[in-house]
Amino acid sequence: MKKIISFALCLMLGSFALTGCSDSGEPFEQKSYTPDTPVSEINLDAEDREIEVSLSQDGQVHLDYSENSKEYYEISVSDGVLTMTSASNKEWTDYIGVKSSDEDRKISLQVPDALLENLTLSTTNEDISLPELAVTGSISLSANGGDISFETLDAGSALTLNVKNGDISGAILGSCDDFAIQSEIKKGESNLPDSKEGGEKTLKVSANNGDIEIAFVNE
Repeated sequence: MKKIISFALCLMLGSFALTGCSDSGEPFEQKSYTPDTPVSEINLDAEDREIEVSLSQDGQVHLDYSENSKEYYEISVSDGVLTMTSASNKEWTDYIGVKSSDEDRKISLQVPDALLENLTLSTTNEDISLPELAVTGSISLSANGGDISFETLDAGSALTLNVKNGDISGAILGSCDDFAIQSEIKKGESNLPDSKEGGEKTLKVSANNGDIEIAFVNE
């Protein structure tokens, strides 16, 4: 009898491990959001969502995403700061089922080039990708369980990049001498120095169980 109970428990635990984070079967609704006031800063904190950034064609910020009553977002704008945060109304039974589609687990963010002051993006279990982009202040990117990739980034004052179980790859506008650098790597390889003083800007990069490959390019 004990063997039967143990076997049943193993099957149950195995099913949870295989399903991971999945939806409750309720369909997702595609939505779009464009702020009706000027935005100078964006803070986007997501869970289990890919974040894909592209350049806006009309000088405004646009968000495209999918949500339902179990997995949704809290979006607000205050004093020019756009905040988007993942929210959930799930119970443990909602984690049993079929994983939602890739499209439903993507946030598409369109931003104007060289008009934002600060850009902060964070996600788990998915990737973050950015085009060639300039901001007047700082860029901060964090991915736990995914990669960070970008084309040439131009940050006015600071660039912070953090990954866990993922890689960082891309290019930064300027030379290495323009930046004071702090780099930390665990279980991976990096082409950056661990530490470098000097420079008007700061570059902080860390990777735990991943690689760092960043190039410096001139205009």
